Amino acid sequence: MARQSRQQAPGHVSHISHKRHIHCLSSRLSDLVPPRSGLLWRQAQCGTVGYTVFPFSGSTPEPRRNRRTTHMSTRIAFIGLGVMGYPMAGHLQRAGHPVTVYNRTTAKAEQWAAEYGGHHAATPAEAARNADLIMICVGNDDDLRAVVSGEHGALKGATPGSLLVDHTTASAKVARELAEAAQAHGCGFMDAPVSGGQQGAEQGSLTIMCGGTEQEFQRARPLLAHYARAVTLMGPSGAGQLTKMVNQICVGAVVQGLAEGMAFAENAGLDVQRVIDVISQGAASSWQMVNRHRTMIADEYEHGFAVDWMRKDLDICLAEARHNGSDLPLTEMVNDFYRDVQAMGGGRWDTSSLLRRMQAQRKPADKQA
Repeated sequence: MARQSRQQAPGHVSHISHKRHIHCLSSRLSDLVPPRSGLLWRQAQCGTVGYTVFPFSGSTPEPRRNRRTTHMSTRIAFIGLGVMGYPMAGHLQRAGHPVTVYNRTTAKAEQWAAEYGGHHAATPAEAARNADLIMICVGNDDDLRAVVSGEHGALKGATPGSLLVDHTTASAKVARELAEAAQAHGCGFMDAPVSGGQQGAEQGSLTIMCGGTEQEFQRARPLLAHYARAVTLMGPSGAGQLTKMVNQICVGAVVQGLAEGMAFAENAGLDVQRVIDVISQGAASSWQMVNRHRTMIADEYEHGFAVDWMRKDLDICLAEARHNGSDLPLTEMVNDFYRDVQAMGGGRWDTSSLLRRMQAQRKPADKQA
């Protein structure tokens, strides 16, 4: 084959070299990843060329830029530094964007500024002043209203033309309400709840479901990519929150199913770890099974999304279901089970603690003749 006559720009990969490197990369990964593992491989290296490799699912997500490469900085306010917001704001600061944070507990904001080198403000309005994008990640509808449209809310300091991006899991109603309030101030608003938990926030591998306009989505998307592996526009204001409700409905049912299966295996005298090793390779597998079964077996429930927050989310789901005419009998039952866990003192346990509830309520085995 003739040598190419012109020099290629750095980072350019020809079709030929592309195939060669992909073959090399897939060969290496095949030794590391079991078939049908469903794992997402990012930034794997083969020679001097990096690729993003995804399991086949009918479509291929577009490759992500190196999250540490920043060609143009964006002034950002980040409001809410809980277990999710703290690392999310940190990813943005480390990517080269100047971030000013606000947190209800000032000491937490000071800690963040000392760790990441950003600034902290005394109020949401002060944090939002001169910011291009205003990120929010707080607890519930009331918290969200307070930090956006309250006396010292972000809209009091926001510059017309700025965009508010809300990562709170809240109701679709409040998302639409605040979108209208932002528009009245000449600002944009996009609801963008996340899935992936504290681990996803720390690792920058969250899934974000967005509700807003295409223009708002495209404006925010490069920033969201610093802490998310998937960012999708679901529809107009409120669509992101509605999608997150679907997520929580499914997660609650899956966790309860896993808890029942593990309790059954234990009561039947089986080796629970061995059971999981087998069934996780088949149709019963789930993210919850793969990532939570070991701590469930060890009776440790300090490793994920808290029951108190799940109860809040499921209450939102059930309220919306009454509004749109959906029948959610399983979700209602799981919500009641989480209420039982709260009564056991487990409001801060993670959601997989449904197994502890089942173990506490175990009935005596029937004696067979």
